[in-house]
Amino acid sequence: MGVPAPTELLLILAIVVFIFGAKRIPEIMGGIGEGIKTFKKSLETDESTGPPTSSPSTDQNAAKPENNKIAPK
Repeated sequence: MGVPAPTELLLILAIVVFIFGAKRIPEIMGGIGEGIKTFKKSLETDESTGPPTSSPSTDQNAAKPENNKIAPK
């Protein structure tokens, strides 16, 4: 399993054009491009804000229910 040969890539492209149509492919690629741009922008804004100022509680007993036994009938 390596890189597909050029003929295989052409076959895949032909199938994609057949399924989606030639007019719709640029719309799909544009949507993917916008999604990638938005994702990169959100990563940049997250890095600029830095790490969180407070850490969550490390008390392990806080998440455990006090009574986890089922009463017999």
